[in-house]
Amino acid sequence: MYTRPPPAPFAVSSAHARGRLHPEPEAATRSPWQRDRDRIIHSSAFRKLQYKTQVFVNHEGDFYRTRLTHSIEVAQIARSIARALGLDEDLTEALSLAHDLGHPPFGHAGEEALNTAMKPFGGFDHNAQSLRIVTMLESRYAAWDGLNLTWETLEGLVKHNGPLKNPPPYIVDYNERHRLDITTYPSAEAQVAAIADDIAYHSHDLDDGLRARLFHVEDLRHLPIVGDALAAARMSSLDVPPPRLRHETIRRVIDVLASDLIAESARRLEKLAPDSPDAIRRSRQNVIAFSSAIAEANQAIKDFLFARMYRHWRVNRMSAKAKRLTEDVFRLLHSDPTLLPDDWRARAGEPGSQRAATIVCDYVAGMTDRYAMDEHRRLTDLGVNG
Repeated sequence: MYTRPPPAPFAVSSAHARGRLHPEPEAATRSPWQRDRDRIIHSSAFRKLQYKTQVFVNHEGDFYRTRLTHSIEVAQIARSIARALGLDEDLTEALSLAHDLGHPPFGHAGEEALNTAMKPFGGFDHNAQSLRIVTMLESRYAAWDGLNLTWETLEGLVKHNGPLKNPPPYIVDYNERHRLDITTYPSAEAQVAAIADDIAYHSHDLDDGLRARLFHVEDLRHLPIVGDALAAARMSSLDVPPPRLRHETIRRVIDVLASDLIAESARRLEKLAPDSPDAIRRSRQNVIAFSSAIAEANQAIKDFLFARMYRHWRVNRMSAKAKRLTEDVFRLLHSDPTLLPDDWRARAGEPGSQRAATIVCDYVAGMTDRYAMDEHRRLTDLGVNG
């Protein structure tokens, strides 16, 4: 029978909380991180993830993952891991749901295009854009810009990939106003959300790649973890139809990765013996990690997906078109901000300026795949009304 472990001494708790930039009275029915989660779910940026690319552009099929379904899957995996380790599940869930808010349309293709366009103005980084969204661009409250999330949630967002050695300009600017200890490791909850991201996208990209026939089940036989999961799935029934075989294989892959992560993290935590969240932050390495053997196997899965899926000619073609479209929209709007909608145009400043670049970048990064394609047509096709 399952027994829920008690909270660990190094788990984030209200006793250790550092509050919000703009003080608010605490809620009677929700923890600070439940409130953060709810604010993230109700945000415009979160809703738009439904129509933002994970690997396949949104219109390519109804069953492929989007940024929204990916974020939900990350949250499910992360909550399970956090519970097993005695961590705060609500903070872990909030970070999982928010980690991709800053992604532009068209996935990595859109991000590369914006980064290229923004090179003269400091570049583009989706983690920094996530921070811009939750601290400035969301305008839902009368008293402040952004969502006024807790310090712990903001810390986990900016340090999604660990301590920052060369932080993007907006994170530097924000950190001067609201210190987020950007050079230390994040909380264990944030580390769980980050590695659950890896587990989710490796497993569901295998699923989507098989569904799209970019590769076949037999191509997975010699892949570490996946090959054993496939063999076990076949042994589970004498005649497993292909869709069920795919699902049976993927759920076993997730189980192996999550189980190893829990075991290795528990070992590291026992060795470190942290007595507070700050002891986690002062650590010299991640405390949430795979064992060396599983980390190596996970890298092999990543390499396989890179070669057989992310660089597949069909994905390459769509990525190339998405990059050109994103670059076109940015260039047209940056050179002539009068083409922006009223509320954006009023803030854009002079054509070609740093300010115009920042405003146009925020505008483009907030687009869904569908909106970006429609906006491109409105800007370039004389037959389409503006």
